[in-house]
Amino acid sequence: MVKKMYNFFKGISMHKIAVIDDRYKDFPEEARILKEFGAELVILDPKDENIFIRELSKAYAILVNLYPIDKNLIGKLDSCKVISRYGVGYDNVDVEAAAEKGIWVANVPDYSIEDVSDQALALLMGCVRKVAYKDRMIREGEWNLHDDQPCYRVKDRVLGIIGYGAIGRRFHEKTIGFGLSKVLVYDPYVDDEIIKAKGGVPADLAYVLTDSDYISVHVPFNADTERLIGKAQLKQMKKSSILINTSRGAVLSESDVADALKRGEISGAGLDVFEVEPLPEDSPLRDLGNVILSDHAAWYSEESKVELKTKAASNVISVLKGGRPVYPVNEV
Repeated sequence: MVKKMYNFFKGISMHKIAVIDDRYKDFPEEARILKEFGAELVILDPKDENIFIRELSKAYAILVNLYPIDKNLIGKLDSCKVISRYGVGYDNVDVEAAAEKGIWVANVPDYSIEDVSDQALALLMGCVRKVAYKDRMIREGEWNLHDDQPCYRVKDRVLGIIGYGAIGRRFHEKTIGFGLSKVLVYDPYVDDEIIKAKGGVPADLAYVLTDSDYISVHVPFNADTERLIGKAQLKQMKKSSILINTSRGAVLSESDVADALKRGEISGAGLDVFEVEPLPEDSPLRDLGNVILSDHAAWYSEESKVELKTKAASNVISVLKGGRPVYPVNEV
């Protein structure tokens, strides 16, 4: 069904803007951005398929979070000019099919740099100091847990960063005061001189895996990065190493990571993202004491939520004005 409508000018509805998967419950930022065009913001419920498709076919623009917009659905978008995704990744949208139909696809690539780098740092330090493990054990009446999971100083350790875009670089900056011996960086799309200028050491993936004490993953999800780290790569890592992932779940082979943690092939992991979300009840990760889990929340702060919603709506307004989205991911 149509869950909610916002008509910003009484009696005027020049354009219908559809929101799929009502994640945010309220849309003041979108209202502020879109109101100058008298747009009607419609929040759709995909469960009522007939109404959903009917309303979607009339929409000039779509704001979407995780709902899959595949080729079949794109074929039914009779009026759509732009699909703007709330987030960095856009693998839930068939970009090629949209381009063929003359529909822009846009994302928001720069809204949570501070927040994701903060979360990666929090997961790393939580793993290093065994914070979650000690919390659980103390609540169960345990004490003097040093022998169970020994801690080691961060000073003089080697940090490996896989993916050196804006988030990877900001994460690197936040670790500068730790006294690390070096920071190895693997990113074949970033010039070595940029890495060196930031104080990093350019390295291939194998060297990052074998030499790093801590590895933080910051790559986008695509055909080149799917299962980038699996059984073979985990075996290359030190037994004392810690793996952090705040990028996409499928960048890791989740079952292989769980096996490596269970067998002690790596020391610990901090994971914010998973292959299936929410994390299934039967996931072996749930039973492991040497992993910290968070609920795909690295993007989140109250500030980043406002920024995300504002920028996603700005993509739409740019097309309404006859131009390109602010952050296009295709060409039409």
